[in-house]
Amino acid sequence: MTDAHEQEFSDADLNDLKEAKTKLEYPSLAAKIAHVVGGPVEAGFDLLPKNWNKKVGEYTQAALLKGLEFSIYTMGNTETRESQDWLHKLLVVGSGVAGGAVGLASFVVELPFTTCIILRSIADIARSEGHNIAVLEVKLACLEVLALGGKGSQVDSAKSGYWMIRGALAKSVSDAASYLARKDLTEEGAPPLVRLVATIASRFNIVITEEAAAKAVPVVGAVSGGAINYLFMNHFQEMARGHFVVKRHEKKYGMKRVEKTYEELVI
Repeated sequence: MTDAHEQEFSDADLNDLKEAKTKLEYPSLAAKIAHVVGGPVEAGFDLLPKNWNKKVGEYTQAALLKGLEFSIYTMGNTETRESQDWLHKLLVVGSGVAGGAVGLASFVVELPFTTCIILRSIADIARSEGHNIAVLEVKLACLEVLALGGKGSQVDSAKSGYWMIRGALAKSVSDAASYLARKDLTEEGAPPLVRLVATIASRFNIVITEEAAAKAVPVVGAVSGGAINYLFMNHFQEMARGHFVVKRHEKKYGMKRVEKTYEELVI
């Protein structure tokens, strides 16, 4: 009898995996934002406050776990259903329009709300792909998505393939899962959890900074602020869709088999 993890991929599953790889390996947030702003987002980096990274880092880490728990609790039951991507886009667009009208000063206030909605959308997508969002490992996988979208510099980009990032996070995820199996997700002081959140936040902040730099450009107003938030949400929805399609296939074919097939796919 053939082991389930040794069976051949169906054509449908191969197509799903290929689409997932396209989403995960070629995120294009900076390019899309540049199109909205009318120029490279680099123009806005010099306009950010000098203590920007420290301030955003503190707010991000504080928002991650609380945001995930709140997001999952507000979703109701855990049965598989179609994700409401449009609703989450609408919520962050509204926030972006309001923030864009005020300017960059509102960004740090807007960030916890946006992060919470992103996490809710990620969990919603996980559920739509057949994952039980009440399970600890799925909750941590939702957090992983926030680390997938920050490519950084060209040098960093070459080292930041999907499986490379998952490999880098693997020990931190495992340690946090082992600890939290006996605790609660909101136990923020736990060293394993602090390490995981800090690692994820450091990559998430790369994308946040790109978004903030775009909003710092003087020509960006309320309409552009909403458009940038739309692209920001869409970016992480695509990362989430790709991530949880991969993890759905892992349950069927096994992680090693999926990784090998994924790496062999030409996109």
